[in-house]
Amino acid sequence: MTIEITLLGTGSPIPDPNRAGPSTLIRAGGQALLVDCGRGVLQRLAAAGASANTLAALLLTHLHSDHIADLGDLLITRWVTTFTPDPAPLPIIGPPGTADVVAAMLRAFGHDIGYRIAHHDDLTAPPPVDVQEHTAGQVWDRDGVRITVAPTDHRPVTPTIGFRIEHTDASGTASVVMAGDTVPCDSLDELAAGADALVHTVIRSDLIAALPQQRIRDICDYHSSVAQAGATARRAGVGTLVLTHYVPAIAPGQEEQWRALAAAEFDGPIELGDDLHRVDVVARG
Repeated sequence: MTIEITLLGTGSPIPDPNRAGPSTLIRAGGQALLVDCGRGVLQRLAAAGASANTLAALLLTHLHSDHIADLGDLLITRWVTTFTPDPAPLPIIGPPGTADVVAAMLRAFGHDIGYRIAHHDDLTAPPPVDVQEHTAGQVWDRDGVRITVAPTDHRPVTPTIGFRIEHTDASGTASVVMAGDTVPCDSLDELAAGADALVHTVIRSDLIAALPQQRIRDICDYHSSVAQAGATARRAGVGTLVLTHYVPAIAPGQEEQWRALAAAEFDGPIELGDDLHRVDVVARG
């Protein structure tokens, strides 16, 4: 029972030549689960040895543009690179509103879809998807992998959800929680309780608050600071805290500053890094 976390994209809404948009690959029980699909996700999937046509499911924490920027590319690429007849639809699990977004994305690519159906005899229908909207409860149970969702607090963006992914085999159960964008809240504490790892998006509120643009300072209202993510990890009693979606981007040589902010609140292992940083998670004894 191991779970492999790969931080595919650790960037923010501001384009960064070194960091793709928010996205994380979870491998568990032979299943590849993509959490969010920010800018550049397909290139990062390729670098991680995965691809759109090998995903078991797409999990969306919320519908902010930076978390769904490459949704259309993902849907079309999976469709045109899947060569088995009558392929199963891609499960897409997200909060209410997800079905509208997916349908609109497919409409936006409607001309492209029509061209490809006209050109290829083995493409006879648009990309198959299975959209499921949830705010709480168990949403997945396949071959030893179970996924549970719970609401988070990213208001005025609502609803938003976090995911708890568990992999069970004869030797035990490993668990990873994907917090998404949120401020500290009881529902996230409950979802993350006792997890072996918590993947949490973070901002440096001390740096952001000093900027002159009010629109940028506003992001402090609905994101967790590094210290707040550390406090959430401590309250929930998680094994390892994994930081991602760094705002602003971590400057070279400043990694330990970020780690120290989290360590002031959480005394367990703290992981952070560039895109493609990988963390292997096993159940604690």
